[in-house]
Amino acid sequence: MNYTEAYNELQEIVTEIEQGETTVDVLSQKVKRAAELIQLCKKILSETEGDVNAILQELAKQEEKQ
Repeated sequence: MNYTEAYNELQEIVTEIEQGETTVDVLSQKVKRAAELIQLCKKILSETEGDVNAILQELAKQEEKQ
């Protein structure tokens, strides 16, 4: 699952909960799934941040050589 898919599913869960479309029996499952999706999104964002930082460092090194 990619970030966009996880984010969209998370938005659906939040909307269902906010609109009261979720029964108490299902609420626990939805909250657990939302927590999983949040963790996945954080992981992807963290990895992306690391990639961007690595690219920026490489660009800085290249500029220093010039």
